[in-house]
Amino acid sequence: MTAPPDAGSLFDSATAELRATVFRDDIAVREIPAPAGLAPFVIALAADVRPDANGESAYGTGRFILLHDPDEPAGWGGAWRIVIFAQAPLETEIGTDPLLADVTWSWLIDALDSREAIYAAASGTSTKTLSKGFGGLALEGDGAQIELRASWSPEGPFPPHVEAWAELVGMLAGLPPGSEGIAVIGARKAVRD
Repeated sequence: MTAPPDAGSLFDSATAELRATVFRDDIAVREIPAPAGLAPFVIALAADVRPDANGESAYGTGRFILLHDPDEPAGWGGAWRIVIFAQAPLETEIGTDPLLADVTWSWLIDALDSREAIYAAASGTSTKTLSKGFGGLALEGDGAQIELRASWSPEGPFPPHVEAWAELVGMLAGLPPGSEGIAVIGARKAVRD
């Protein structure tokens, strides 16, 4: 009888799956330092939609964190948890849409379901922000932004989960699935940082 794989081996396999995932050409995904203290095993990825030569995106950005804790924390409902973040600037008129937060959440669920990603205990927040510049920032005008923070407990394989996240980042930035290579008219990035 063979012994079950240890937690490190399981996490190494999951990490290899994530690193082997191929993303659409107009979303640059890279591994970033993982936040400390969240779980014994963590990998983090960052995505930028159509970044410029300096790596900055005028369209949208996101983070994907895969956590593994063999002790199965009670709130997770298992040994694995994914935490994501995605944000994009919007035209002000879109930012005032009362259904925007609901639509944003539905895009995540639709992306997961379309890839047949198996998950449980999904939760999150969708936040829309409207801003107006005053004084020295008055010339920057009005701005809007949408942001989604979510987490869920995945079952492997992991590529469908990271692919769904990348699709969400693209959708928030105004890139529908299958739009690689199609010009985006006008960046929606707010000038303020």
